[in-house]
Amino acid sequence: MSDIKKLPENIVLVGIMGCGKSTVGRELQVRLGYPLVDMDQEIERTAGKPISAIFAEEGEGRFRDMETRLLRQLDASDCRRRIVSTGGGVVGREENRRLLRSLGYVVWLDAPLSVILERTGKTRHRPLLQTADPEAKLRELLETRGPLYQETAHLKLDTSGLDSGEIAAGILECARYFFSHRHA
Repeated sequence: MSDIKKLPENIVLVGIMGCGKSTVGRELQVRLGYPLVDMDQEIERTAGKPISAIFAEEGEGRFRDMETRLLRQLDASDCRRRIVSTGGGVVGREENRRLLRSLGYVVWLDAPLSVILERTGKTRHRPLLQTADPEAKLRELLETRGPLYQETAHLKLDTSGLDSGEIAAGILECARYFFSHRHA
């Protein structure tokens, strides 16, 4: 366990809503002892309202501006030894993709559409799924964002069938290898 503390950089989690970013982020936080920056929670805290209210009152564009501003702050602060859990649409902007890679080791948590539907079907706090056909919306988001996640991520992990501990262990092994060879 002592070699975990040698990991000098951030681990950044990207992926569609329901893929497990927040859950895996909390697991990595426990294992590493690094602070967790959950971007959605941070934006809600700063804005003083839930993301659904930001979308309803100010629009998606304003929310995306908030994401970009937060990424710039993290990048400018020389943020180190953090777990960063992003919102699903953060990769939509080229600047964000560049900032994410600059922050650290980017892991794309993925899962089949059926798994995402099962995980997201129980909640009402996902503004993009407040539609007559959430499955069609998710399919559209996956098609649009998939190539952007691929472009941004150093690692792609299918989270279906794995618990958060197994996923975190896999991420840590890959991140150790990535950072040790990058700084060699």
